[in-house]
Amino acid sequence: MSDVQSIRCPACGATNRVKRDMVAQGLAATCGRCHARLPLAQPVEVTDGSFAADVLDAPLPVLVDAWAPWCGPCRAVAPIVEELAADFAGRVRVAKLDVDENPRTAARYDLRSIPTLLVFRGGREVDRVVGLRPKAEIAERLEKALASR
Repeated sequence: MSDVQSIRCPACGATNRVKRDMVAQGLAATCGRCHARLPLAQPVEVTDGSFAADVLDAPLPVLVDAWAPWCGPCRAVAPIVEELAADFAGRVRVAKLDVDENPRTAARYDLRSIPTLLVFRGGREVDRVVGLRPKAEIAERLEKALASR
């Protein structure tokens, strides 16, 4: 049973067994009791070394949260990014990039202000959201990026 993990449904509290490879791939899953979406997808940490594999070569569009631990607005947007990871599970991969720890990637994408959210599709940046923005606005921009396939 090591290939499954238990995830508690946030809506009804039921414990659901979900395959670990589904979680790793960010695929969507629903509760067996109430059919609510389970919070499988968590943002993945990316680095200068893993950025190409985790973001540019990803089979799904990727939302990258460029942040720093000392940044107040970055800490404020973090829960929004986690909610978006769950809301878009199976459709968008969500990643976090600490700009202080990964200066090459930050310089490559000219990240001068944080928080900055970058949307990648097919290895190319297709949108950029700078600053603390409401969840609805970020979700709308993600939907537009998904629709323009």
